[in-house]
Amino acid sequence: MSEAVEKVEEQEIDLGPANLILDKFVNMQGALMPALQAIQESYGYIPEPTVHLTAERLNVYASQIYGVLTFYAQFHLEPRGKYIVRVCMGTACHVKGAARIADVIKNQLGVGHAETTDDLKFTAEYVACIGACGMAPVIMVNNDTFGSLTVQKVEEVIAKYRNMD
Repeated sequence: MSEAVEKVEEQEIDLGPANLILDKFVNMQGALMPALQAIQESYGYIPEPTVHLTAERLNVYASQIYGVLTFYAQFHLEPRGKYIVRVCMGTACHVKGAARIADVIKNQLGVGHAETTDDLKFTAEYVACIGACGMAPVIMVNNDTFGSLTVQKVEEVIAKYRNMD
């Protein structure tokens, strides 16, 4: 089986939730952004078939939708992990060892920046600043912040989330 066919099969999704979402936005001015946000909230990312459905239902070109999706960093075209691990790479964190923290996370999870584990449990992201410079080096896992990190503390944080569910 070719890689292209496999990719299409991976993208087979239930469009029911997207249709219900789009029902709320049909014939509404300025509906594209809120519709895409709602679709991403439902699926965790924007699956390709929902782009074409959105284009059809909202009467816009798919190319316009892709323009929006690729312009705004808030949108994701690939599935993401249940736990988003954000590593602060800002100046204070950099000085206090953010690169080492990123290396530990990469070794623990097996993924680097903007990558997701095969089991869809973790996505790693290296961000410019988390805004907790006094706690450097810092990571966030979803909305939880962990500061003054050492290699051991990072390993403990990852283990905590690995053992959830």
